[in-house]
Amino acid sequence: NGEDNRDGHENNLSWNCGVEGPTDDPDILALRARQQRNFIATLLLSQGVPMLGAGDECGRSQGGNNNGYCQDNETCWLDWALDDRAQALLTFTAGMVALRRAHPVLRRRDFFQGRPLIGSGVRDIVWLEPDGTEMSGDKWQVDHARALAVLLSGDGLTECDATGHALWDDHLLLMFNAAPEVVAFQPPSHLGTGRLVVHTACAEDPLPDTPFDATQAFSLEGRSLAVVRFARA
Repeated sequence: NGEDNRDGHENNLSWNCGVEGPTDDPDILALRARQQRNFIATLLLSQGVPMLGAGDECGRSQGGNNNGYCQDNETCWLDWALDDRAQALLTFTAGMVALRRAHPVLRRRDFFQGRPLIGSGVRDIVWLEPDGTEMSGDKWQVDHARALAVLLSGDGLTECDATGHALWDDHLLLMFNAAPEVVAFQPPSHLGTGRLVVHTACAEDPLPDTPFDATQAFSLEGRSLAVVRFARA
């Protein structure tokens, strides 16, 4: 890093996907690109204010340098000449930002309750196992679990817009699979028919808008996530 490597922390929670540094292996490049989409999507699906470092939206790398503040060189400079991979990630990031802007349920101003809201009986958030059953407290302690889903209710908003009208939204089902193998998710069947709007495993079209049947199991590829939008009744 500079300063005889005294300026960076050595506790790096990272994974090189099988090769350290640059590679021409198409499988590793594809997995790295998928992981980039996963991290961008996870950030922009999270509550609170998303914070992107400059260049994250197009896959800028510092070559493993985790604290390059003193590097006035190619390590930290932004390369504005985007190749195809960088342009694809930039397009995906812009699409995720647009999805976030379109859905108030992703931009709540108050905390989730996780229980029926007074006067409505609606639950604003429900955490689900891949088989569709609700996660119990014990399940959160299973350290080998790598897949879960979360249902955000568009009826569970307690805020108003700038004109004082109550906010509402579609329902969003978020499915996460951090395992290396395919996991079958069974969505809550009462949701009916929706639209698959994010699918990070699909490099050609990670932001689809295709029909989704909640009565059928959905096979989610390893190390990927998907988002389904269900219109509010």
